[in-house]
Amino acid sequence: MHRNLALIPLLLPSTVFAEEVLEEAISVTAEYTVSAELGFLYKTGNTKSTDMKAGLNLRHEKNQWVSEVTFNYLGKKLETQSVDNNGATETEFLTTDNKWNITTQTNYTLSPQGKNYLYGNLSYEEDKFSSFEQQNSVSIGWGRHWYQTKKTSLFADVGPGYKHDVVRESGSVMKHAQDAFIIQAQALYIHKINAFVELKQLFVAKYATDTEENSTYKAETSITTKLIESLQLKFTLTIDHNTEVEQGFDHTDTQTAMTFVYSF
Repeated sequence: MHRNLALIPLLLPSTVFAEEVLEEAISVTAEYTVSAELGFLYKTGNTKSTDMKAGLNLRHEKNQWVSEVTFNYLGKKLETQSVDNNGATETEFLTTDNKWNITTQTNYTLSPQGKNYLYGNLSYEEDKFSSFEQQNSVSIGWGRHWYQTKKTSLFADVGPGYKHDVVRESGSVMKHAQDAFIIQAQALYIHKINAFVELKQLFVAKYATDTEENSTYKAETSITTKLIESLQLKFTLTIDHNTEVEQGFDHTDTQTAMTFVYSF
């Protein structure tokens, strides 16, 4: 009995140390939020096609810093048939959509528990079937958490930036680059409809200061429904608009998707 009591002072420091390590591990885990989404469609019958949409979001919060990286990919292949010189039918899958983009933004809140922040934003996009091979931009500026309740938040920021587009070769148009100074404005509205459903509305405008250069506008609406603690079902409508495109290309692209989102 006395021998067991003598061991207690020796065990206490180890127990305290273990609790501190656990608290630090939980704190580090809480700083990072990672989610991945995936949607897949395979169609057979009169037409055969394969569609895939994937995404990854990494968010880090610590003190007055918030950093977020978002990656999205969209691909589609359609089965086509052709007849060769010998009269034989050949079947192959033709890529009809291939687009990916990555966006990163870091915010620094000017004071603890404050609403104003400074931001830096970078974005890169490639689209195989648009008027532009690449569209890149960088922007810095000021933003504010304009409205907040238990269910609703509204963020908006604005600042100067620079945009670099690579125009695709088509017809008589040679591949060339377009550079322009821009004013970038963003707004994000988040509303929790209930404990299981969340609505998000994102709007991004990159207005070229030279009226002859291309300006871009993006609106994205999403509704996310929680299925279990770490798995959600997400419906998304995305509209992308370019003011200046080459002949034969549309100014506006729309995308409707349904994906599963897993949060780590």
